[in-house]
Amino acid sequence: MFAINMRVAHAWLTGATALFCHGVCDAAIPIVHWTQASGTQVFLVQSPSIPMVDVRIEWDAGTRRDPAGKEGLASTMAASLADGVRAVGRGEPALDENGLGEAWADLGAAFSAGANADRFSVSLRSLTEPALLAKAVALAARQLAEPAFPAAVWRRDRLKWIAALKEADTRPATLAGRAFSTAVYGGHPYGLEATEASLMRIGVRDMAALHARALRPCYAKVSVVGAVSRAQTDALVAQLLGRLPAGNCPALPPVPDVQPLQQAQHKTLPFASAQAHVLLGQPGYLRNDPDHLALVVGNHILGSGGASSRLTDQVREKRGLSYSVDSQFAPGMHAGAFTISLQTRPDQAGQALQVVREVLSIFVEQGPSEEELQAAKQNLVGGFPLLLDGNIKLLDNVANIAWNGLPLDYLDTWTQRVQDLTTADIRAAFARKLQPDRMVTVVLGGG
Repeated sequence: MFAINMRVAHAWLTGATALFCHGVCDAAIPIVHWTQASGTQVFLVQSPSIPMVDVRIEWDAGTRRDPAGKEGLASTMAASLADGVRAVGRGEPALDENGLGEAWADLGAAFSAGANADRFSVSLRSLTEPALLAKAVALAARQLAEPAFPAAVWRRDRLKWIAALKEADTRPATLAGRAFSTAVYGGHPYGLEATEASLMRIGVRDMAALHARALRPCYAKVSVVGAVSRAQTDALVAQLLGRLPAGNCPALPPVPDVQPLQQAQHKTLPFASAQAHVLLGQPGYLRNDPDHLALVVGNHILGSGGASSRLTDQVREKRGLSYSVDSQFAPGMHAGAFTISLQTRPDQAGQALQVVREVLSIFVEQGPSEEELQAAKQNLVGGFPLLLDGNIKLLDNVANIAWNGLPLDYLDTWTQRVQDLTTADIRAAFARKLQPDRMVTVVLGGG
């Protein structure tokens, strides 16, 4: 009977998208928010159409807070949460990495952890059948609060991390991206990354210290989507975080802002490759900037809208200089980079770069046409339901609202706010954010 339940669990967890979308995608998405006595902030969307729940817990403990010389600490600590749990006197046996993996497989549930530049995140996915959910929450609470951090496993895994870094260093895209990030961000943590030397400095004591310092309930923001009530969610979150250290959370030390570029920079890097990698950009903006939607819509027109974008039209369609060209913003808690990227034949890199600069300068100065704006609105608004057509996608959006302090009706008003944008709005937003004469250019390859 238990094996049958696990097969049913797997089917629900992997095939529930259509049912979810039928119940949510065409309706308002009410997000309920409250703060627990511990200080934990909770954001809930009830989705009763399928018997499952997805939970995301996030802390301000991303890689931008890695100690100097130990870049990679947040990421390696996140990965090491899967290496086993300790026995702590509750009659619960210790589990090594294999035992922990088997325990999750037996439940038909999933737990994961990771870190990006801003956030340290853990995720739990489970069916809401009471017996299964209770066991999944209990196991997740152990893994979250009582990781073993076995030194022998870290020494083994560190070699794998270093091997992966060395392999990545053989790729031209890696080298071009690193040079670009270093130039755009200067000494800001957004531009730093793990190295062999920094990984060698990281020990399991560093992981344990980060875990104890950062993963506290009063720092946590928890997003939940699923077939659970507010009362069930409140109890679930309290149990998930109940084994972590309680108490007050002092203000975290500030991280400096990304500094604007004072002048243009051009880097040409030799690399024996058939294609030249070209990157152009600068620091962009913070995610909670009021210009965000204008920049999203404008960038769709400029370079992220595929075949309909200006960059694709001018670089690929009219001149055949590149198979693809793309522009993107990467806003975060600091000014993430604006980047235009393409690959081209080395002898065409100069021409392609000149065309890109011309297209960008004209767009920043003049903005889009009314025809381009209406086409972009139709495309983006028409595709908006696809951003919400499953628990995980909706969870990503709820977590974005929670993390960035956006209005709880952000998703409900998104399409109308996009429809209200004018060409003047987009032109003004791009003029405020981009300086085409002060950008970083990286050209790698062809030599």
